[in-house]
Amino acid sequence: MRATYFLLAFALSCLMALSAQADSLASFLPEIEPAELAPGADAFGPVREDVKVAPVLKGGETVAWAFLTSDFVGTTGYSGKPIHVVAAIDADAVLTGVKLVKHSEPIVLIGIPNSKMVALTEGYAGLDLKREAETGGEGHDLDIISGATVTIMVIDDSLVRAGIKVSRALGLGGLSPVQADGPKREIDTGLSETYDWATLSGDGSVRRMTLDIGQINAAFEATGDQRAIRRPEPGEPDDTFIDMHMALVSVPSIGKSLLGEAEYANLVNWLDEGEHAILVLGRGAYSFKGSGYVRGGIFDRIQLIQGDRSVRFFDRQQRRLGEVAAPDAPSFTELDIFRIPADSEFDPAEPFRLQLLVQRAVGAVEKTFLTFDLGYKLPENYLLPLAAPAVVEDATDEAAAKAALWQRIWKDRTVEIGVLGVMLLVLTGTFFFQFQATANARFFYWFRIGYLTLTLFFVGWYANAQLSVVNLMALAGSLRTGFTWDAFLLDPLVFIQWFAVAAALLFWGRGAYCGWLCPFGALQELTNKIARAFRVPQWTLPWGLNERLWPLKYMIFLGLFGLSMVSIPLAETYAEIEPFKTAIILKFVRDWPFVVFAVVLLLIGLFIERFYCRYLCPLGAALAIPARIRMFDWLKRYKECGTPCQTCANECPVQAIHPTGEINPNECVTCLHCQVLYQSESKCPVVIKQIKRRAKVGTADLKGALGQPPANHPNAKPQTVS
Repeated sequence: MRATYFLLAFALSCLMALSAQADSLASFLPEIEPAELAPGADAFGPVREDVKVAPVLKGGETVAWAFLTSDFVGTTGYSGKPIHVVAAIDADAVLTGVKLVKHSEPIVLIGIPNSKMVALTEGYAGLDLKREAETGGEGHDLDIISGATVTIMVIDDSLVRAGIKVSRALGLGGLSPVQADGPKREIDTGLSETYDWATLSGDGSVRRMTLDIGQINAAFEATGDQRAIRRPEPGEPDDTFIDMHMALVSVPSIGKSLLGEAEYANLVNWLDEGEHAILVLGRGAYSFKGSGYVRGGIFDRIQLIQGDRSVRFFDRQQRRLGEVAAPDAPSFTELDIFRIPADSEFDPAEPFRLQLLVQRAVGAVEKTFLTFDLGYKLPENYLLPLAAPAVVEDATDEAAAKAALWQRIWKDRTVEIGVLGVMLLVLTGTFFFQFQATANARFFYWFRIGYLTLTLFFVGWYANAQLSVVNLMALAGSLRTGFTWDAFLLDPLVFIQWFAVAAALLFWGRGAYCGWLCPFGALQELTNKIARAFRVPQWTLPWGLNERLWPLKYMIFLGLFGLSMVSIPLAETYAEIEPFKTAIILKFVRDWPFVVFAVVLLLIGLFIERFYCRYLCPLGAALAIPARIRMFDWLKRYKECGTPCQTCANECPVQAIHPTGEINPNECVTCLHCQVLYQSESKCPVVIKQIKRRAKVGTADLKGALGQPPANHPNAKPQTVS
């Protein structure tokens, strides 16, 4: 017995050690040949303690240093997770090799092969980081894959910034760490004078970049890309392609001059401590905003760059301006304010630039790109010297940065959080007052259809807030390796839903989520309703077979949970049995095997309502297990239910009611259809009998009121029938 305990403890310690090494430089190096990072290299040395780098060895001599980008920068992609790239840098601060080792970007699942992403990433070998440090990351051309603009920009940003940080930390290529001491500048908030447009343009408070169509066509011709050359920009060479202006409107004097007193006051209320804002104005044939932000929520045509840091703007960091308040200002077609977050380490006293991405279609879906920069430096009269720089401990600074990140995300998603909060309040009220809510069958039917439609389109396809068994596996892994709230708070809608589900399990069981808030469950039920409207036949499985299929989802969940104890990435691979990513997150835009699997499940669901929920869903199984501890039985039943009445059992959409009348809480999705039947005057025998009894009693009472004894009374007169 002691030997068994020892083996179990040893196995658990090994699992925890494996988990602790996940997504670290040490965990990725065994998968890489040294020669892939530096020509002729044959080994890696141990990872250093002071700086997270490992020497790349050739014949025992260090020829380069390997590093993991996510150890030095926190840039994340569309998935919300870091894109892990291992790179090596030599003594001259030149990248000798680059390997894309792990990412969770959904973009490669939408038709862009992973090999193309790998090849582009490896193409960064030979990049001179000394030049990047001198030019603020502008020393190379950005190679864009059409359809993956943001992902490639994230990889580029991570490689350049992390590489420069490593070079400075190790003193490579003559680069030295940025000195914290020295004179610093800050904005003089005491200045509040307002100026006209001519003054602001003249002293550099407003900076301008103008490109005409001739310049753009010449720039694309210089690339040598014949596909781009054959599709010149229409118009005369002197026609304006874009006339773009920029100003730092978080500076009081500039902001009041350009925005006006009222709009500047709104700006101050919009910005949190440490945040700044720029005003970008544009006119001409080309839009600096484009339309990509409507689909993806990110402005992929512009980015702010300062030194080795870059800032990309999301739709929640943007506000439109009606007009420029400064006298004699020209008219613009685009007037937008962009908020610079506090955690971007933006310094308004230092020069920065706004980079414009100009794209040209070279095929049906393919595009090529060029970049142009609008530089900006705040005039000296707006600045004051700092007495002494503030010193912040690294650990405190990191914790504050993480807190600021999730707090900013929550503030940016205020509208979505509000809508979800209203949905949860309505659902809670429906459950608490279910007898009143289900009194009118027609009203409740359309209420449920409307709620499920909102769940599918808003929670699912718009907000991508579909819960998954992967969330539970990630939680279990976090508990083993050291739990923190930061990672779970980065997606507010998912976090709120899990909090609500945890509370609902105590009151109502799994049905609160599975029956009302699961987007894929809503998709199944709505498509089944459409099928019924077209008279698609419905299959009811024999009760014995139905009972034997229920355990499948529990077996699937336990298998996935066991895999997650060994390897979370492996468990996530097998968790593709959940069609949620395909049908909800990626909206069926994915490789055909995944789409076929999801469509087949939905097709079966046309004949067997909620087939996947009933027999295969591991998330439903995971929620059903703790749901056994619920404190109340809210669903009302008559003693006649099941003996002899079988109405509810026959009409239950998921066959969760036993022939004997009991409701199985593990399988019930709380659709409340049985509560509609509980009050039905046309289907429930108990209610029908009560109505007949009341009608009979009411007739007797009426006759008594008229002075006539009831028909069965001894003094009643015989009734004559003519």
